[in-house]
Amino acid sequence: MMRRQVVTVGVDLAASARRTAVCRTVWGARGEVTVEFVVPDGDDELLAIVRAADKTGLDCPLGWPSDFVATIAAHHQGVRLPPPVRFEARADGRPGLDALRFRLTDDLTWKATSMRPPLSVSTDLLGVVALRAAYLLDALAAAGVTVPRDGSGPVAEVYPAAALRRWGIRPAHSYKSGAPEARVVREHIVAAVEAGLGLPLPEQVRALCADSHDHLDALVCALVARAVQCGGTVWPHSPDERAAARQEGWIHLPDASLAALRTGSR
Repeated sequence: MMRRQVVTVGVDLAASARRTAVCRTVWGARGEVTVEFVVPDGDDELLAIVRAADKTGLDCPLGWPSDFVATIAAHHQGVRLPPPVRFEARADGRPGLDALRFRLTDDLTWKATSMRPPLSVSTDLLGVVALRAAYLLDALAAAGVTVPRDGSGPVAEVYPAAALRRWGIRPAHSYKSGAPEARVVREHIVAAVEAGLGLPLPEQVRALCADSHDHLDALVCALVARAVQCGGTVWPHSPDERAAARQEGWIHLPDASLAALRTGSR
């Protein structure tokens, strides 16, 4: 019996619909892949795209640090604040991240990739985007679509730069600007993704990714969504990780090759 097609969606979420980039990929039974960018007409259409997909990768935290929430709640109630804490020290002896500013998944991702720490959802402007995400997920829940924050449901949290690193794509410079050198980096990333997948991307997709880091991130989100869908990402292991993921969210890091996405294997 022939396998059905699988649809994954990547969303590079922004504070406004105008800046949000959405990529839709269709994975065929014989390894063929269709990739396109779509422009939702508002949040209702974006939610319809998510509901129609088998898996969506969302580039945005799905929750806030538990210690931050507890501290803000105590401050709001006028009671003593819990003591500030840090996560466990890194293997190289450096301290773990500040648990008020970062989630457990942020700390684990930082340690797994040796990158800079992710942006803080509690103390950086990323929090504005996370508020939009919270309302979008609430709208899905109101429509009967439950969205567990650990990625076990229709939506998984994605960190594109970390995913690229896990696939062995390590650009020497940032691709997150409008400078000419950043465009060159994006072109190299797209070429590396094509080589990893073993197929060329449509010219329009390639051009949009070269022009815009938002579109490139949306493409990567859709690819990671496919990895999550076929079991090719790192999940919470310990009871503490599983408990934190349910409240704070969980960044899904690929642990399978790009080529494996076409076959749906690990």
